[in-house]
Amino acid sequence: MQRCEITVTLHDQAVPSGSAFLLPDASDAQDRPRSALLDSIRVALRGSDPEPAEARHSSFVTSSSLPPKLEPWEEEEVTWNSSMVVWSSGGVMRKKWTFTQEGEQVQSATIGWLEQNTSDSNVPPATTPSASSSDRPTFGPFSRQHQNRRPARNKITRVPAVFVFLRSIGRIFLKNGLDFTFHVPFVVRKAWPLYPHGVMIQRNVGATERAEAEASGEALLPTLFSVTSPFSEANAVGLTAGILGGFNTAPSLKDEEEISKKPLNAVPAAESVVWISHRSPGTTSDIVVTVDTKKRQLSIWRYVFIKPKDTPTPLGRTRTQNLARHRQSMSSSSVFPDHEGLLPGDLPPLSALPGMAPALTTTTTMASIGSGTTSQWAAPSRPRRNSLTRNDLSITLNRMALGGKPDADGSLLPIEHGRVKTSYWMEKVLSYKLSQEQADDWRNITCCLFDGRWATSSDRSLLSVHLPSTKSLLLFSVYEGPDNALRVKYVSQSPALGAVSRRITRWNLWDLLVLTPDHKLKILTHGTHEIPLALRVIDSQRATVDMDVDVAGGPGRLVGLRSDSFHSVTMLFEDNRGRRRQQAVCLDLTPSDYLTGQTLRILALVLPEDVFFEIHRSFLEEWSTSRFRTSDGLEFGCLTAALGRTFGLQTIVNSPSDSNFWSSLARSTSHDRFREDPALRGLQGPPSVVRTTLAHPARSPEHHTLLAPTLYALHTLAEDLRLRVDRYKPLTKLVPLICTIALEVRPEWADFWKRLCPDAMAGWPHPMTADHQVDDRLPVWPQDVHTILYGRISNPEWQAPWHETPHMASKFHITPSYAFGRIDPLRNLVKLNTIYKSLADATEPSSQKRAENAVSRMVELHIGPHFLNRLPLGVLSPIREATRTCQLAPPSDWPLDAYRAVGRNDVATSASQTPDMLFGDGYKPVKDFIDPSAPRQTIENIVGETKIAVVGDIQAVSGVELELDEFTDIRFGQDRRLEEVARMLCSSNVAPIRVMERPELNEHDQAKEHQHQVLRIAERTLALPYGRAMFTFGSLSTITREAYRIPKLEFSIRLQPLNLTVTPEAGKLHSESVSWGEFHNGVAAGLRVSPSAAGVESSWIAFNKPSELTPEHAGFLFGLGLTGHLKEMLTWHTFGYLTPKHDLTSIGVLLGLSAANVGSGDQHVTKLLAVHTPALLPTPDVDLNVSLMTQAAGLSGVGLLYMGTKNRRMAEVCLSQISRVDLAQPDLSNEYREAYTYSAALGFGMIMLGKGSMIPADVALLTRLNVLIHGEAKSVGSTKGNPFDLNLTSPAATLALGMMYLRTERQDVADMLTIPDTVLALNRIQPSFLLMRVLARALIMWNEVAPTPEWQAAQIPAAIRQAVDGRSKNGKSLDDALELAYYHILASSCFVMGLKFAGTARQEAYMMIIRYFDLFTRMAYSNSQAFDHKIRRSAVRDGLNLISISLSMVMAGTGEISCLRRLRFAYGMYHQTMYHPAFKYGIHVATHMSLGLLFLGGGRFTLGTSDAAIACMITAFFPRAHHLSSDNKSCLQALRHLWVLAIEPRCLVARDVETSEVVYLPVKISVKDGKETGMTQLISPTLIPDLDKLAAIRVDTPRYWPFHFDTANIPHHRESLLRSQTLYVKRRTAFLSYTEDPRGSRSLFVRSRSSTGEAATLDFPQLTDTKVHPAGDLSEFITSFSNDILFLAFADHLAREEGQTDAERLFHTYCHANLLDSILQGKPQTLQSHLTLFQFRMMTPNSRYFHIHLQDLRFAADFYSKIYERRFSGRKEHNYRIPLIRDSTVSGALHALDKQLDLLRSKPEVLVALGQYARGEQVIVDEQASPNISRILAWYMLRNSLPVSTLLLILKDLASDAYAQCLGRPAPDGTEDTVALEQGIKEVLHATGSKVTTALGSGWSVRSLNEIMECWK
Repeated sequence: MQRCEITVTLHDQAVPSGSAFLLPDASDAQDRPRSALLDSIRVALRGSDPEPAEARHSSFVTSSSLPPKLEPWEEEEVTWNSSMVVWSSGGVMRKKWTFTQEGEQVQSATIGWLEQNTSDSNVPPATTPSASSSDRPTFGPFSRQHQNRRPARNKITRVPAVFVFLRSIGRIFLKNGLDFTFHVPFVVRKAWPLYPHGVMIQRNVGATERAEAEASGEALLPTLFSVTSPFSEANAVGLTAGILGGFNTAPSLKDEEEISKKPLNAVPAAESVVWISHRSPGTTSDIVVTVDTKKRQLSIWRYVFIKPKDTPTPLGRTRTQNLARHRQSMSSSSVFPDHEGLLPGDLPPLSALPGMAPALTTTTTMASIGSGTTSQWAAPSRPRRNSLTRNDLSITLNRMALGGKPDADGSLLPIEHGRVKTSYWMEKVLSYKLSQEQADDWRNITCCLFDGRWATSSDRSLLSVHLPSTKSLLLFSVYEGPDNALRVKYVSQSPALGAVSRRITRWNLWDLLVLTPDHKLKILTHGTHEIPLALRVIDSQRATVDMDVDVAGGPGRLVGLRSDSFHSVTMLFEDNRGRRRQQAVCLDLTPSDYLTGQTLRILALVLPEDVFFEIHRSFLEEWSTSRFRTSDGLEFGCLTAALGRTFGLQTIVNSPSDSNFWSSLARSTSHDRFREDPALRGLQGPPSVVRTTLAHPARSPEHHTLLAPTLYALHTLAEDLRLRVDRYKPLTKLVPLICTIALEVRPEWADFWKRLCPDAMAGWPHPMTADHQVDDRLPVWPQDVHTILYGRISNPEWQAPWHETPHMASKFHITPSYAFGRIDPLRNLVKLNTIYKSLADATEPSSQKRAENAVSRMVELHIGPHFLNRLPLGVLSPIREATRTCQLAPPSDWPLDAYRAVGRNDVATSASQTPDMLFGDGYKPVKDFIDPSAPRQTIENIVGETKIAVVGDIQAVSGVELELDEFTDIRFGQDRRLEEVARMLCSSNVAPIRVMERPELNEHDQAKEHQHQVLRIAERTLALPYGRAMFTFGSLSTITREAYRIPKLEFSIRLQPLNLTVTPEAGKLHSESVSWGEFHNGVAAGLRVSPSAAGVESSWIAFNKPSELTPEHAGFLFGLGLTGHLKEMLTWHTFGYLTPKHDLTSIGVLLGLSAANVGSGDQHVTKLLAVHTPALLPTPDVDLNVSLMTQAAGLSGVGLLYMGTKNRRMAEVCLSQISRVDLAQPDLSNEYREAYTYSAALGFGMIMLGKGSMIPADVALLTRLNVLIHGEAKSVGSTKGNPFDLNLTSPAATLALGMMYLRTERQDVADMLTIPDTVLALNRIQPSFLLMRVLARALIMWNEVAPTPEWQAAQIPAAIRQAVDGRSKNGKSLDDALELAYYHILASSCFVMGLKFAGTARQEAYMMIIRYFDLFTRMAYSNSQAFDHKIRRSAVRDGLNLISISLSMVMAGTGEISCLRRLRFAYGMYHQTMYHPAFKYGIHVATHMSLGLLFLGGGRFTLGTSDAAIACMITAFFPRAHHLSSDNKSCLQALRHLWVLAIEPRCLVARDVETSEVVYLPVKISVKDGKETGMTQLISPTLIPDLDKLAAIRVDTPRYWPFHFDTANIPHHRESLLRSQTLYVKRRTAFLSYTEDPRGSRSLFVRSRSSTGEAATLDFPQLTDTKVHPAGDLSEFITSFSNDILFLAFADHLAREEGQTDAERLFHTYCHANLLDSILQGKPQTLQSHLTLFQFRMMTPNSRYFHIHLQDLRFAADFYSKIYERRFSGRKEHNYRIPLIRDSTVSGALHALDKQLDLLRSKPEVLVALGQYARGEQVIVDEQASPNISRILAWYMLRNSLPVSTLLLILKDLASDAYAQCLGRPAPDGTEDTVALEQGIKEVLHATGSKVTTALGSGWSVRSLNEIMECWK
């Protein structure tokens, strides 16, 4: 047998980087002092001898699931010594760890997998608010979506990890930087990685322990453990009676009770582990090999991972006690004698005891403390001992085996319920007896798995065990048994010096490289077949040496093999002087040629094992003679020679006509490669080669029977190659081999391939109908995939045969080799078959549905552009048309990948999980780079932005930066309204103030006047953050890791025209005023952070905490709480804020936590509120040292936390606090009693929000509220007054009642809130009470509220209305009480309309409110000094505040310009000299909040109208104005920010999916209100209606692809809109956006003037005389219409109006028409198709691929002419669609080729050859004289679908017989009409011939039939 020669080059020995790094360390050096005493000490300390230095290395492959040809393996290795571990990857050192600080030596290290939870463990589980008593939800759709959103499921991923075991601790280092430390209670001998994760460790057994075990007569304690998590102790590996499954199903144990009920059996301690597999490359089984030295037995085990169950059944109490007592008795004295029997064994964990620290809840039980054992995490109370006694080890192992391991949840079972939750189990499957010598040398035994693959019926691997002591190699077979269990069978024993497994001959399987005792190498492959290797050694310093020749001083002989890397084998050489050298050698004998690999793989599926091995071995031998070179065609040539040698085939040799160099060029690969180059086509080439056929050797009959399956397999492979355009070159190499085999068994198959590749063979195959060599198992004419695919879509009922790879061998009754496993090499065929099955589904009549099913299958098979773009045009056309059908009308319920597959990225992106945040993050849209429209930035702009971004200058941060230019430019156009609002709301700049010059004042008076101005403006500055918080809400999407900057409040002013800057004097500004101003400033800064911003964690919040608590930071915390970020704050950080009792910080944290957990009833937050709210404590009168303001905030927090939950306990608390006894009388200690009362009322209203009913409990509450509103009814003669202040409780209880019965339409409850209509009654109550009553009545009778004068008039009592009308009409006097009541009722009615229509921008409400806004404005600025006028003006001013907010509530987020003008006027009036004391602080608050609401979030947000939103708006816009900036008496200022909980991001934004720019987009919005559905048309960006009422959004404009967003019926559409209010749209390429072309006058249709000449140019390309094309500047303005790189590059390179020759100009003209056609119809996929058609039209018949392209063109032409209209156009569904490529274009290309054929088919030599073929004669063609005759004949046969010569002979005989039998005989048996008879025979011949040949849609052409019949005559 010939040996395959391998070349090995010897270099200087290279040491791996990890080993080289560790070499200088002398800690493991061999020259360290040695003595018997030291050795004894080492053994005593470590337990046994250390591993040899060679064993201190572990390698691991992290990408074992990927084939090496597709993805290189990443091999990682760990090397270590006693103090250092080095991790290397790819031979490069990546990281090292040093353990000198630990004071312990490294015992073992390895690298393996570790399971890691990738979800964020800090995310708390979402809580759902309590179920509502009514069907109406409390919260709006956005809040519900946020509350119900669950954290991402715990996704478990496997990550590579380095495991290091020291003497008493273990370390785990992950690639992502995490590391863990855990306790190891024993000394580890060695560690091995396991599959699927974790490591197995074996502990050392000390001499002392062995002696104790022998003395007691007991077995040793377990030694094998598994480590699967750093949070649990090592588990003993369980011993099981049997393991089932685990091959294709989940594994299980034969006896399930072993997991749950029976005590754990451990693997015998005498078993020493030799090797463990972990599913590294080449291994598919989970095997453990151990040796028992005493029994001299080698055992093979199977291990398996079974996830432990959560709740094991308790073991019996008696056994555990006996076991514990038994273990204790092994020592002379008890370890803990004092505590024996004192503690019961089933005491609960300490977590069950009150007051215990949380740290004890997961680690310690009472029993463990009582017995003296502690958790592994507890710090030792004494220094750790250096050795363990058997008693210590016994107790430790008992604890581990009996429940001392925490489970996954961290809870520890009591001892009595403790049984191990082991995860790895082992089953012994085979034992093999060893000799004493072999057993003693167990440490040097090496094992490996190889050849793991499918073998006939199951997966099978081979296990090799090399025993170096006896130089023998054991082979075992590892396979799946019939009982679904793993079985191991002994195979053989052979002598060997070494053995390693490597990927050598097969790309996906491992072979075994064996070194025989005669120092020769051989490969065990294909099972146990051998391939001998011969080494050719090249010494880099010497000459070449043959290993078989003994050369003095040479490298010597090969004496050893070692496995250090998965990529190479380390060979050990020894010369004749005994010197050794080692060299890493890479043995890769897998062919790199694609065709060779595919051929081997397909043959392995049809040939028997011995025959295929013979072919493979012969191929390797042949290839080795070429030194395994990989030049073009060499590998496949070797395979062809191997097949010829095996099967005795004829060999075709290309010999040149002459022997000179010019002639030999014809045989070179360069000539073959450049044959198709059009530039070289015009040159004279070397003479063509002459093909010579050599005689074939003798062939056995057995091999002859295998030619048929070989031919079938190769033909199927060739058909697969035909389906990829980029595989045509390999196809032309394979076809000659097919023809050679076909000539032996089926010449007709050679005829089939001769037509497609005329160069495949010399001459034409001669029909051999009577030859005994023909194999009848093969049909006469082979299966043609193109014909089958065409037939399927043309006639779905046709049952076409198909290539099934698994059944190819069974068709010929052969048991195949499966040498490469069950890998299917025909992937292209399988994918296309699946797609075409869906396209040809006979059960689905709708073409749209068939197309959708086909695209769905493509997505499932991961078929993308990479596959489709390589398909031939004909086969691809039906798939393209199906995707086009889905592209125009995609279904709504598709997955995202399906939308992307059809080119609808807009739909996919709109429905994706990732919300769009409207932030550019510093990146410009693509279009800004391609076609910049905006002017370039100046240097000043760039420097200013850089200063903000890099320097972080505080002065540069104004707090009003939106950073939403891309959105706001579209939202508000080009005006400057946003800049104006930002200027007005900016509080960090010096405010310019214009003052009148008063020269009469002296300097002192002027300074006093200036200070007066400063203090006046300071009040306004302190109110600016209210509006700024609204304006900039959510504008910061990302946070940096730097300190968060809050802009400072600037109180200085600049007086104009003096240009004098004045600063307030020290002490002039009240400290409490400044504190509250800074608080609001902090809130505004906190609200800038978007609710969806990432990175706002507890650590980041604590990082920004100042050293001393400040009001600014308190507000910042409140702002983070309002946006939900305080949920992330940990408990101890919360206590750090609340402990100092800083009022503002306490208020901010309590309200912030409540807002972040709104409606959840979170118990943790409830406890925090309780300790700051005495009312929630069992003894409310306890002194908590908490201010009344903080208590008020606590009550409000209770309302927020329990909003809408109807929690009776909390509602009762809040209700009782409305009439709190100690607040009945005012004094210095309760100046905030009114704010406290209102907070209690608001808290009660929020808890009972909209839940009021007439059940007894609610009636009782209603009665109590009625008493608080109207006071207790006084009995006759009673003088006792109310125990509460009615002026406090009445308005508060009124508001609480309205909120409780919100939207209940309870007229009886509303009637309780009567509005007095007499002067006497009105004088008894404050006018502001009327405002509350009107508001409460409207809340109850919500549905009656209407933006009409009639409804508003109905709110005013008739007496008041008549009195006011009398004054205006008749001039009658009006009592002040009536007038004040009138103003308050009007303001309240406007506020109700603002609440009802908040965020709707409804025209009627807007007109009503703005009318009263103007009326009140005129009255408010009157300048009368009378006292009664001042009272009236104050009431009007308060009303105006409420009306201005109401107006902005309706128009929230719209930025409406007329509202802005009015508010700007109100803002500016403060600068005028007509200042008067009526300008209270509350006026500034109202004006700034109105400005902020109008531009809420920069126009991205608006207000909702859910119950919760209404409650929060009432609280935030509470109709009581603050007199001063420090005023909290009437209402807590912090509650003014609760509007955050009422907002909704309802701004619909349209983005271009290609450029990501925000665009204008007309959308049709369907709104469903009740049973009515209305349609409205808006232009985005725009605010959309409430999502609970929104039915659908439709994009229906000619400029963009259509899109229907059905939010009512498709859940993921609604969820997508809730996540991100962004619609991604795809612009049609022929149009410009509405921004660039508002009127549509610049579309490409207008530019091209709808030119009709483009279609004609595509159908019949020709040069025209037109000088200027209507779209001649296409390449210049193409950038305006498309950002598609394909279009841009195509226009730039191929569509220019230039060219030197007519051919170039014709090509550019064609490309111009092609590009215009593609852009006009938005079909970029046809660019390549039209170019392909142009290539077909222009290609020369001499091209080697001409005939393949011709068949492809026929497929496309027949599809568009005969199938498209019937099956793909949608005409039957009345939804006709024009095809992507016109039928005339394809037919025109085919017609152009037909015209060339017509000129050639009439040549005499062609007719002669055709006649010979038709008559079955040998076709004789002189290739030298007429080299193209064979090509023309093949062209003719393909184009006309001519039947094969064999069938023509049969048809000829049948026609002759029919003619002879029928002519001249009387009817009906015959006829006298010769013409009719010939016509009938022709029809029969045509029908029969078409069925037996490769016919697509046209069949055998009639013209060709006539020509054949002429040849027959």
